Amino acid sequence: MRFVLAILLTALLGYILGLFLPWWAIAVAAFIVALVWQQRPGKAFLSGFFAIFLLWGVLALVADIRNDHILGNRMSELIAGSKMPMVLVAVSALIGGLVAGMGALSASVLRPAPKKAA
Repeated sequence: MRFVLAILLTALLGYILGLFLPWWAIAVAAFIVALVWQQRPGKAFLSGFFAIFLLWGVLALVADIRNDHILGNRMSELIAGSKMPMVLVAVSALIGGLVAGMGALSASVLRPAPKKAA
């Protein structure tokens, strides 16, 4: 449950910060959530990754569908030589997920682990 809430909170904060700040604000959003919501480093990375991967994937897909795949087809033809707009959506989501995952991992490693009672 904690993992799912971290994903939702990271996606929400990433979306809000993305409206006003540059693209790399997603790393800040994932960092803040992972700093406040303590998780193990692996889970922190995955929650940040999945949150922004899904967010950017959905946002890129909606933008691609809204313009009838015109920009996606042209850019994929320019970059890859063939019309594959969904690959661009997946690559965008992957890059965003990696950036956010690294931000969350950084916060998780910086925060000291809770001490067990002896």
